[in-house]
Amino acid sequence: MTGEHAPTPYDTIGTTYAQTRQPDPRIRDAIREGLGAAKSVVNVGAGTGSYEPPETVLAVEPSRVMIAQRPPGLAPAVITTAERIPLPDKSVDAALCILTIHHWPDLAAGIGELRRVASRGVFFTWDRDVSADFWLFREYFPEMGAADYQKAVPLGRLVDLVGPASITPVRVPHDCVDGFLGAFWRRPAAYLDPVVRAGISGFTLAPPDELSRGLAGLEADLGSGVWRHRHQELLAMESADLGYRLVAAEWGERPS
Repeated sequence: MTGEHAPTPYDTIGTTYAQTRQPDPRIRDAIREGLGAAKSVVNVGAGTGSYEPPETVLAVEPSRVMIAQRPPGLAPAVITTAERIPLPDKSVDAALCILTIHHWPDLAAGIGELRRVASRGVFFTWDRDVSADFWLFREYFPEMGAADYQKAVPLGRLVDLVGPASITPVRVPHDCVDGFLGAFWRRPAAYLDPVVRAGISGFTLAPPDELSRGLAGLEADLGSGVWRHRHQELLAMESADLGYRLVAAEWGERPS
């Protein structure tokens, strides 16, 4: 199931996405809990379908490159955006949005469309005021961190749009399988791998000179033992709160 849509940044940066962005079972369980008893789901900003539950009836994704990496057997995908979802009013129990709302050009219109088609909204996103203190930003990529802060959707803004919502911290395990930005907080050498960075859109926000400088600094600190000495407390932690949050809002029952 496809529609027409202009090329997106993920048509360029998403070519190896399926290699590094596999679903982590612990995060999947948190998302599953947020969905509750939903029997029908629209997955918006679905990407390669990493956390797509079996109840999904439609995946919404603007990038053909991302859709091409979806495994067989997932829900049909339509090439469109959150602002234009081809479903009737209140036709699904839940709309699921995983690390996607910061990419939407018109957040208010997208949320309005979710509220039209779904009875519940579930968002896996992050609190930028927590993530801003991540060592990767603070010590190696401050300009990337500042750009990430500006691009992120403030939780207060999201709640203003979705209405009363539960906000649940989602801690990142030290051996997280899904290679998103914060996944390697205890495995810093992974950030030196260009394939890993290719699956993290945040690295596109780093100016080229900062990227080179930051990677060189990280590599040097790992080689000298400076990073390990500086972050001894992290090495004893099984999981970390990097600001990732699950936000869930109820929007009314589907008509009988």
